[in-house]
Amino acid sequence: MGLESEKKSTKEIVDEYKDCVTEISKYLPWLESKKDADMVSQYKPGDSDGTLAIPVFDPTLLQFIKLLEKSGRMDKNYDYVYKRYRIYSEEDEISLIHRAQITDMGMLFAVLSKYVIKGRTKSEFWKKGVSNGAFCEAVKKMKELIEFWDMPI
Repeated sequence: MGLESEKKSTKEIVDEYKDCVTEISKYLPWLESKKDADMVSQYKPGDSDGTLAIPVFDPTLLQFIKLLEKSGRMDKNYDYVYKRYRIYSEEDEISLIHRAQITDMGMLFAVLSKYVIKGRTKSEFWKKGVSNGAFCEAVKKMKELIEFWDMPI
């Protein structure tokens, strides 16, 4: 939990993240249906064995990645967040996602950031974010937290 999140009230956090989480939550049914699915196919131009195969991504995955990139929530310093929360493996990611509180929204976006940013140079990270459930679990937890704290009393 960072100093910036300690200073913000729950309402301020909800107001800050609500619109973005609402947008990315639209992909939740798709993310749930694609766990353990292959998100990439290979295209080989021509019949030559010497040509390089070009990865072709699921269009919905690309839309989801673009939405995250345009959200302004991608944390280039996700590595520092991983060190602060002691995230060393995919199991640590999922475990922390499940235990996250409303003040941990930055950590949840850091998990998404890792897969989106690394996926720009190594596309298997986009595929891995879907297949290992990191995208799905993080978005599901964000939605759950926003809905819980945004309910009228």
